[in-house]
Amino acid sequence: MIYTVTFNPSLDYIVSVDDFKLGLTNRTSSELMLPGGKGINVSTVLMNLGIENTALGFTAGFVGKEIIRRLHEMGVKSEFIQISEGVSRINLKLKSIDGTEINGAGPVISKDKVEELMKKLEELGEGDVLFLAGSIPSSMPDDMYEQIMARLDGKGVMIVVDATKDLLVNVLKYHPFLVKPNNHELGEIFGVELKTRKDVIPYGKKLQEKGARNVLISMAGEGAVLVAEDGQVFEEPAPKGRLVNGVGAGDSMVAGFVAGWMEKKDYEHAFHMGIAAGSASAFSENLARKEEIEAVYRQITEKY
Repeated sequence: MIYTVTFNPSLDYIVSVDDFKLGLTNRTSSELMLPGGKGINVSTVLMNLGIENTALGFTAGFVGKEIIRRLHEMGVKSEFIQISEGVSRINLKLKSIDGTEINGAGPVISKDKVEELMKKLEELGEGDVLFLAGSIPSSMPDDMYEQIMARLDGKGVMIVVDATKDLLVNVLKYHPFLVKPNNHELGEIFGVELKTRKDVIPYGKKLQEKGARNVLISMAGEGAVLVAEDGQVFEEPAPKGRLVNGVGAGDSMVAGFVAGWMEKKDYEHAFHMGIAAGSASAFSENLARKEEIEAVYRQITEKY
């Protein structure tokens, strides 16, 4: 089974406001409400590709109930742990002012609820896949990913980590199957500026030396690079298309990569599936559907 973890899921309220003015009443010209959070995005794309998975994490209050209801409506299974106090967050994303969002804080997650999740994760074993993605809420231990991976060490669980800085570096000793920094995050780890696909390759290999098995580096319009466990290095320019919505493109990429790997156990195919899923989401209003991913995959592979 495949599991994703979203510690602090959200209901994303995505709106467009024509001619937004500060200090005045503004009215939306379009609005959309979707369950959000990096793990949930991964679950959604996997489900769109026909791959069964279960979303884990914490939810609270009426917003938490709505997140679960909407996921169920979309066909995504979930086993969220309910927090009795507080409310899951609503994130306001203002589409018409690029990159402008107001994110909620979410509920306080107590030690006993963290332990409840840990016990659920300890049931995972050989052949299971676990996605750990995104930041850790301030009410939880900041070494949460490390704690999870320490408890699962040696159990044969294939773990994918999409996190930044120390959160990522500190788990490498547990040999995650896949890590996915972007070029800026990779540069930040090593204190360098990385602009081209050639630039990132040696630093991807450095993450492997620290313990990562496969390093997938996303580079927005520059494309992507895979430093694979078997020593192969793949690089690809960005597919052609119009950027519509960059939210969730990175999450789509890791979902596509793992879907491709599970399908053929071939790194080149997995890499192309990752780029196709990430790009298809970026070219779409919502997270990419199967036919959109397949169309971009054909664009990438027809030149080979």
